[in-house]
Amino acid sequence: MNLLIEEPPLQVLPSLAKSIGLNEAIVIQQIHYWLRKSNNAKDGHKWIYNSMTNWQKQFSFWSLPTVKRVFRSLENQGLLITANYNKAGFDKTKWYRINYEKLQHMSQRSDQNDPTMVSNWTDGSDQNDTTNTKRLPETTTETTTKDILSGKPDHAPYQEIMNYFNQQAGTSYRASSKATQRLINARTNEGFTVDDFKKVIDIKVANWKDDPKMSKYLRPATLFGTKFESYLNEPMSAKQPPKRAKGYLF
Repeated sequence: MNLLIEEPPLQVLPSLAKSIGLNEAIVIQQIHYWLRKSNNAKDGHKWIYNSMTNWQKQFSFWSLPTVKRVFRSLENQGLLITANYNKAGFDKTKWYRINYEKLQHMSQRSDQNDPTMVSNWTDGSDQNDTTNTKRLPETTTETTTKDILSGKPDHAPYQEIMNYFNQQAGTSYRASSKATQRLINARTNEGFTVDDFKKVIDIKVANWKDDPKMSKYLRPATLFGTKFESYLNEPMSAKQPPKRAKGYLF
């Protein structure tokens, strides 16, 4: 495989990396890109929003914990300001904007004088974008977003999770259910993975499927609700759930 540049690169200025850290510079450049395209104006500023899981898709060379650490570092440095403007109370997806004033001040204190670093960064709207950088869309549970480059929908793992749920529990719940999608979004926005969903399904199927009183609770509203983390940490029943079929296609 050719590891030289033959695909749209992520870009970062060395002077910015020197001022705030390499990983932080990569992330804040990506956020700056999205702010320039954002139509989300709140309280006099442009904002963007995304879950950590979806941010990690944009930085697939990092693990999810690494992405979380970088965002936390930017917040602790005061370079990234967060808020929550989501309509749904359960939606904890963070909204972000860059503290351009502080970033400008840090650049002025930098030992390396690079006037191109942030001289034109004013609320993400004044810098011309001539880069060939591949980007992924911002997402929340409120909308079905589209990839800016391809126009194709951004697919959440609804189908994979619900196919597995129905296979293990012997049910026929639809992945297209808005109520189910909201629950899956709420948990993925908290950082839970598809494997976490499958583990909860395995645990509760093993515990409840053959129990006449509890089998009726094998439903998305129960398993994927606010007790999800508690279920995830329960021990597996001595009676194991059905084996995951090899080669099963979701």
